[in-house]
Amino acid sequence: MTTSASSEPPALGPLLSSIKSPEDVKRLSDADLPALAAEIRHSLITSLSKTGGHLGPNLGVVELSIAMHRVFSTPKDNFVFDVAHQGYVHKMLTGRADQIHTIRTYKGLNGFLLRSESEHDCYGAGHAGTALSAALGMAAARDLAGDDSHVVAVAGDAAFTCGPTLEALNNIAETTKRFIVVLNDNEWSIDKNVGAIARYFNALQTHSTYSAVRTKAAEFVEKVAGKAVRNLAHKVEEGAKNLLFPNVLFEKFGLRYYGPIDGHNLPLLVKTFEHLKTLNEPVVLHIITEKGRGYQPALDNPGKFHGLGAYKIEDGSTDTTATPTCSDIFGRTVTDLAKEDEKIVAITAAMPGGTKLEIFKKELPQRYYDVGIAEEHAALFACGLATRGFKPFLAIYSTFMQRAYDMIIHDMALQGLPVRLCMDRGGLSGDDGPTHHGLFDIGYLRHVPNLIFMQPKDEAEFVDMLHTMAQFEDGPSAIRYPRGTIDGTPIPATAKILEIGKAEVVADGSDVALIGLGTMFEMARRAKAMLEEKGLSVALINPRFIKPLDATVIEEYAAKCKVVCTFEDHVAHNGFGAAVIELLHDAGIKTPVERIAWPDEFVEHGKPDTLRELHGLTAENAVAKVLKQLQG
Repeated sequence: MTTSASSEPPALGPLLSSIKSPEDVKRLSDADLPALAAEIRHSLITSLSKTGGHLGPNLGVVELSIAMHRVFSTPKDNFVFDVAHQGYVHKMLTGRADQIHTIRTYKGLNGFLLRSESEHDCYGAGHAGTALSAALGMAAARDLAGDDSHVVAVAGDAAFTCGPTLEALNNIAETTKRFIVVLNDNEWSIDKNVGAIARYFNALQTHSTYSAVRTKAAEFVEKVAGKAVRNLAHKVEEGAKNLLFPNVLFEKFGLRYYGPIDGHNLPLLVKTFEHLKTLNEPVVLHIITEKGRGYQPALDNPGKFHGLGAYKIEDGSTDTTATPTCSDIFGRTVTDLAKEDEKIVAITAAMPGGTKLEIFKKELPQRYYDVGIAEEHAALFACGLATRGFKPFLAIYSTFMQRAYDMIIHDMALQGLPVRLCMDRGGLSGDDGPTHHGLFDIGYLRHVPNLIFMQPKDEAEFVDMLHTMAQFEDGPSAIRYPRGTIDGTPIPATAKILEIGKAEVVADGSDVALIGLGTMFEMARRAKAMLEEKGLSVALINPRFIKPLDATVIEEYAAKCKVVCTFEDHVAHNGFGAAVIELLHDAGIKTPVERIAWPDEFVEHGKPDTLRELHGLTAENAVAKVLKQLQG
């Protein structure tokens, strides 16, 4: 087994190489800190050019991370980063700088924070909107225990469009007196932020007298001593700030608001945190940062550099010759369908680039909706559209669709509303790891009444399925498709409308029946060839539909074959193979069923081929299981 981590790690700068723990950050002189920030940015740009990762967000929080570790002391103090994709700098300042070149590679550093990776990572995350609630729970536990530690939640402005964040804000002042929220305001999540809250934060930044307010705030924190500071604080808060922002959002929630201040001014950040840690009231510090600071390509294209693969350092360019991905095909196909059917609308939750609905946005902006990081709202919004005869295509990653589970059952399926759930990253998401693997959606959808569920074996069938969904009006429908490509099959000029619940029998056979779902179909085909070399007659079935299953085909081949083997890019528990076992049990067919699927555990990060080999998702393992059954 090999790893994909570089065997020749880039050299660290002299200051960064001296940081073995946060205490080393405190030992540096104030004059050293700008040089440390420069070394961190150089290391990030160099290392991530080979591994890929969340470059833009981390370049934007370099000074913030240094200041936090300068003032506070982890692991006693807790830093909770929302999403935690901006935690690379924190990792580097907590003894992991010499491993940053392994980020997102098998057995290397995870691309998010993990409690199991370091004692300095107090909370793991990968989805937005978790930081404030989790941090508030930590603060409540601290208060109950009677200790004097600090809890700091760091959340981007996009996280404040997320329901859990607002729910947490509603409870902070009632729960604790000591709590610090850092609002890292850069106007971006993955794409440009949208909605009323985003406009509110933007108004704070762009008001004509913003610069004067920031200057006064700087004067305040630079003189944090004595009565003069208190008077100036009062003047800033009650005068200029309230003149500009008479209904500051956070103070309505009972949190004292500070800012906005320059999030790249290290002395200002340090002095501000030193002041805030002395307060006995919950506070919000609003900082303004640049996503991608220090690297011009990332500044020029913050959406691309939010998270990307390998790139050329000199200009930030990436490979543009690759085969179109399923996301590309989805964006193009749904846009073309909408041009023919004015009832089709497209919805995403802050992921126009990832889902490739940016194509729809560009060509049909009047029927495109980005609701921000608000999956539950997106699902309900789609339901409302469906009640009025529109055909919503709701594009959300499989791992994020989990948040809309109640709406799928209670609002879509119960009412029979024809919302189209398009789950990108269905299956393994490789380098992003367990927070982003789409390995649970079959389990949480296949038992929902009034819902159909599909997965294509290739790109051509993917387009057929999207056309089928566009015409299906009898209830909600869902499709799962992988990150990247399937097998590169060319797309025919004319799509086919598929018969609901009808499988494709690719090859007949009488000894073994192989049922390969979606991206695992080619693995089933390889297993078929290996079994035929041993003289066995092997049937090969493309099920197409997870729900409803083609009971006629599956029962027929299970009855005449000695072994059935299913293949799926999903956990085995409550997955596609489990559905086949249930079907055959209810039909009284006792043919044994072997399953090639992911184990009952959270799968680590790494290249898909490496992880499949590690966990037995291979044609060779399928053949071994089938032969064992035949010999038994």
